[in-house]
Amino acid sequence: MRKLITFPCQGETLVGSLDEAPGTTGLLIISGGNEIRCGAHRGMALLAAELAVLGTPVFRFDRRGIGDSTGENGGFASSGPDVMAAVTAFRAAAPQVKTLVGFGNCDAATALLLHGGDAFDRLILANPWVIEQNDDLPPAAAIRARYADRLRDPTSWRRMVTGQVNIGKLVSGLAKVATAQSQLSSLERAVFEALAAHRDARVILAAGDATAIAFADAARRLGHDAAPIMIDTASHSFARQSDKAALRAAIMAALA
Repeated sequence: MRKLITFPCQGETLVGSLDEAPGTTGLLIISGGNEIRCGAHRGMALLAAELAVLGTPVFRFDRRGIGDSTGENGGFASSGPDVMAAVTAFRAAAPQVKTLVGFGNCDAATALLLHGGDAFDRLILANPWVIEQNDDLPPAAAIRARYADRLRDPTSWRRMVTGQVNIGKLVSGLAKVATAQSQLSSLERAVFEALAAHRDARVILAAGDATAIAFADAARRLGHDAAPIMIDTASHSFARQSDKAALRAAIMAALA
């Protein structure tokens, strides 16, 4: 059964959903970006229901300023109090939970790493966000990967010769690749320092997703040797049925 729960966070009221189950390992899901707790395409709500049927209690919530929760939306960087308040609410609502696992996609994964502290026994991190964005272009690593694929495709050459390629965007992309620094940004350093403190964290990457490509590139530059779980999709939110099944299998393995 799914239960609606309200709980406090720094003077505001957050709203969460608990998919009840008897298991002693519980999963707390954090939504990425400005998504409400059901996730993209209701993916997190469906995942919660499926896991609860298998015996895992699952808690999801809207952080301040998102969905049903009150307050101001400060983004993932200021979501530490929200995460801790959700942990407290989950444990109160499901007191049988002994092992707490956190799962997030994109900047929710980063929020778990940077703000989760010792509240979680295990972390499952999908496409962790490591990009300090200063323009509306994809990260340099994703641009390189995209151009490498296109250079191997004769159709792309024909489109360029016939003027079907946006030259301005092409030049901007090449300039970003050329000026990309090999040094890690402050966010990249913070993420990988936190990963070093959570050696049992499971990282899941959508192979063709720009955010995942940027994370893998930062890992390579840092020499981070932990192999991620790769899912063969370009969908950031694991939207296809096969993507959802692969993600669910990876999460179930981590819960076990």
